[in-house]
Amino acid sequence: MRAWIFFLLCLAGKALAAPQEALPDETEVIEDLTTEEPVGANPVQVEVGEFEEPTEDVEEIVAENPCQNHHCKHGKVCEVDDNNSPMCVCQDPSSCPATSGVFEKVCGTDNKTYDSSCHFFATKCTLEGTKKGHKLHLDYIGPCKFIPVIPMAPKGKVYRGSVKDFPGFNASQDADALYNAMKGFGSDKDAILDLITSRSNKQRVEICQAYKSQYGKDLIADLKYELTGKFERLIVSLMRPPAYSDAKEIKDAIAGVGTDEKCLIEILASRTNQEIHDLVAAYKDAYERDLEADIVGDTSGHFKKMLVVLLQGAREEDDVVSEDLVEQDAKDLLEAGELKWGTDEAQFIYILGRRSKQHLRMVFDEYLKISGKPIERSIRGELSGDFEKLMLAVVKCIRSTAEYFAERLYKAMKGLGTRDNTLIRIMVSRSEIDMLDIREVFRTKYDKSLHNMIKEDTSGEYKKALLKLCGGDDDAAGEFFPEAAQVAYRMWELSAVAKVELRGTVQPVGNFNDDGDAQVLRKAMKGLGTDEGAIIEVLTQRSNAQRQQILKAYKAHYGRDLLADLKSELSGSLAKLILGLMLTPAQYDAKQLRKAVEGAGTDESTLIEIMATRNNQEIAAINEAYQQAYHKSLEDDLSSDTSGHFKRILVSLALGNRDEGPENLTQAHEDAKVVAETLKLADVASNDSSDSLETRFLSILCTRSYPHLRRVFQEFVKMTNHDVEHSIRKRMSGDVRDAFVAIVRSVKNKPAFFADKLYKSMKGAGTDERTLTRIMISRSEIDLLNIREEFIDLFDKSLYHMIEKDTSGDYRNALLALCGGDD
Repeated sequence: MRAWIFFLLCLAGKALAAPQEALPDETEVIEDLTTEEPVGANPVQVEVGEFEEPTEDVEEIVAENPCQNHHCKHGKVCEVDDNNSPMCVCQDPSSCPATSGVFEKVCGTDNKTYDSSCHFFATKCTLEGTKKGHKLHLDYIGPCKFIPVIPMAPKGKVYRGSVKDFPGFNASQDADALYNAMKGFGSDKDAILDLITSRSNKQRVEICQAYKSQYGKDLIADLKYELTGKFERLIVSLMRPPAYSDAKEIKDAIAGVGTDEKCLIEILASRTNQEIHDLVAAYKDAYERDLEADIVGDTSGHFKKMLVVLLQGAREEDDVVSEDLVEQDAKDLLEAGELKWGTDEAQFIYILGRRSKQHLRMVFDEYLKISGKPIERSIRGELSGDFEKLMLAVVKCIRSTAEYFAERLYKAMKGLGTRDNTLIRIMVSRSEIDMLDIREVFRTKYDKSLHNMIKEDTSGEYKKALLKLCGGDDDAAGEFFPEAAQVAYRMWELSAVAKVELRGTVQPVGNFNDDGDAQVLRKAMKGLGTDEGAIIEVLTQRSNAQRQQILKAYKAHYGRDLLADLKSELSGSLAKLILGLMLTPAQYDAKQLRKAVEGAGTDESTLIEIMATRNNQEIAAINEAYQQAYHKSLEDDLSSDTSGHFKRILVSLALGNRDEGPENLTQAHEDAKVVAETLKLADVASNDSSDSLETRFLSILCTRSYPHLRRVFQEFVKMTNHDVEHSIRKRMSGDVRDAFVAIVRSVKNKPAFFADKLYKSMKGAGTDERTLTRIMISRSEIDLLNIREEFIDLFDKSLYHMIEKDTSGDYRNALLALCGGDD
């Protein structure tokens, strides 16, 4: 009781002590300010103290805004109700920000193009509670593909398969035709393939039923009897319904000794929820076995767990994406892998196995922003074996199912031999789903059409049937596809925002002792024989600056020239590699350029590689080293040994005058117009002469900064619906084309440019040791670790493994030491 009395007395005292005239005084001050301050007076002349209290009042008002920290999902905005409480209401589509280009548009499942995702979600919100609103989802980024809808296509979808319902179809007549083609001695294979490849799967099933009714025989059994080899497998696969075809493939993959994990991965990573449900039911019907039980019995570990998750066919399909959940999932993946000692595989399985495709695409973008690397690279670093391959396949299918299958088809046919099972499975399973998309991606990614690669890699009736399923030759048109343009635009966008930390494989060694290293080297070369291993161990594990110190220490200790001693003791490819390591980077580049221009003929490839990829500081150092070593300027030698536009490109690059500032959006648009006009892709003809355009084009590519050029090339895609590299390859030729492509690829992704050069130096018969040595030396302290990562991304094999396989002896040992590890 005493406590309550004391509390009341305190309140009363506080009330009495409060200044009662505070509010009138404050009001009076404000009125005085407004009346005494003349209109247009400089606010700086007013005492700062006079503004303190009004500023505080404004801050209090802002803090009291109920909508300030209230989050609404896509398509809704926050408003305050009568009780001053926040609530989410549908956004008016007309209030969405104006869009600047076609690539901000999105396509809904109603096959309608919306100006932006904001317009789409606002429209969807207004339809909440209606049947139309329930069915409306975001289909894909970019404008809808305006292709006529045919009867086979699901409602609201455009058909992207290559095989369609045959008009005027008659199952009975087709059954007669097939019977006649197989009766008697031999069979008319052309008639069989022409008929079966021109009917949809639904029509083929009806033909099987009609054949049984008319002749009392099983059509598939008769086809197996009459046909042989790969052609028989292809035709029989076409006769099965898709779910039963998948069931047969999986049954074959797990039957007998060993498991075809690649087949399991391909099917389960790429199918939709409904396709998975149909597959499980078909497997049960065909083999009277439980698919999940069979897979569990034939696989193990995390690979098995992810397959079981995919078998549930329970991936979320709602297109409403929570930005908060996107950020959280990206953070969880980073913490489960890169930031964790070991790897939390369960987190990867849960997120990649359950979240919707649209959600995961945004998660992958967010992951790139916060980690500085794509999710694929983290998966390769954190996971291994079949589990790693499965997760990579899932990511690829999330990003683009068509691109995943284009890559699988390319690998099935490249090199010696053909993986016919993979080729047949994909051509059959995708012929009525997305074969047109696969063809487009294939043509863009591999610079040849799927039609032509099948034509070159297969033969006989088997080839004819595959080409019919392919549905056409995209090389005939020779144009860049709209879908591919959208991919190119997205790629340039990611190139602009990605934060790439360049990392070499050779670092300065700790506790460095130049005199001690000099003694080791002298001992390795003294007396009979040479200890190449000791030389390699010392010189490949020291930075270039440390090697320069070793040169001086060797001279001081023994009065001998280390370079001369190395040259006399070593030979062949190893000598060139070790001696190259002992030069400074600028001296080494200068020597490579000198070799490229001296004597008969010119090594244009080396000139392009060095001049197109070095920065201003490196170019300046090369010029100085070249002048010092050869007593003439690099520019003079380039001018005397080359000609025409190629000479102008090299001389411009040799000046080292590339801008190093950020992008300029206004200038980028104008530069993109020049590029489009030069490549003859502009809608409006330019008043400039051809020479003037070419000069401006050259100046843009040789002097603009990398960030600016990324924006220029992105604007070029928006403006022309073409990718700049593709356009240069198509409209230019020779050394000029190669030089401009090298610049574009360096701007896009320099480590990937070098990864491609390294791969080409070792693939096929023989090895281009000059290129291999030059890149391994020049990039070892700059970005060779990044090159290794790009190499395995591009070619599905490690740089270390390819060097190990393609070289030998001490030269191989030295290269592997520079490589720094196997990925």
